[in-house]
Amino acid sequence: MLQAELNTGRIVRVRQGVFALPTTDPDIIAAAEHGGALTCRRALRLHGVWVLDDDPQIHVWLGGRGRSHHTDCKCTGHYHSGTAGLGLAPIEDVLVHAYHCASDEVFFAALESALVQRKVRRAGLARIRARIPSHDRWLVDLARDDADSGLESLLRLRVHLLGITLECQVEIPTVGRVDFVIAGRLILEADGRENHESGTKRHDDRVRDAAASVLGYETLRFDYAQIVHDWQSVEAAIIAAVVRLRERD
Repeated sequence: MLQAELNTGRIVRVRQGVFALPTTDPDIIAAAEHGGALTCRRALRLHGVWVLDDDPQIHVWLGGRGRSHHTDCKCTGHYHSGTAGLGLAPIEDVLVHAYHCASDEVFFAALESALVQRKVRRAGLARIRARIPSHDRWLVDLARDDADSGLESLLRLRVHLLGITLECQVEIPTVGRVDFVIAGRLILEADGRENHESGTKRHDDRVRDAAASVLGYETLRFDYAQIVHDWQSVEAAIIAAVVRLRERD
């Protein structure tokens, strides 16, 4: 029966005793060939979570006592405690692995993305918090479940590290909901690719900015390329605007 399924292509052999459907994601199959479950950034993407950047290598969770079945490959093994199994690692485990393997920014943005999509609930958040070192648990405490995008999460984390207090997802009459407000007068907006590509969206944003100006707000609007690749300029603009606000008081 098994051989017949193989012959017809309804299943494929991954390695001895391990089989998969032909529609299985190739990264998951590669992880199974290695002897474990797919984890870290590629796994976050398969979970539908926003990821700051990609990793050229496949990361495989092998469990605390796992054994790799590859001897000559470019996979990265994760030997965190637990039973890894095969397939796609559970989202809570993947987030913890990403914390240990990637940057704080990758972890934080992915965590907020998972919270927004309800892929991680309150109990799961507590478990994740308990599994990372105490000195970095503030990242979990800072995370919210109302971020509109991973880009917004990244901006908030970086501004927080500058020591600037942000109000998040603020509703302003005649303007609508804005990403952040600083000191009650400075609006920060993180514009994703849809803002850049859509002429209608850009027009709507200009209308909102004009309405905010009537109410006495200054608006700083940054896109993906600025936040991710030119943060120094973004930081300088924010700090200069905050200084101007303080000088007016």
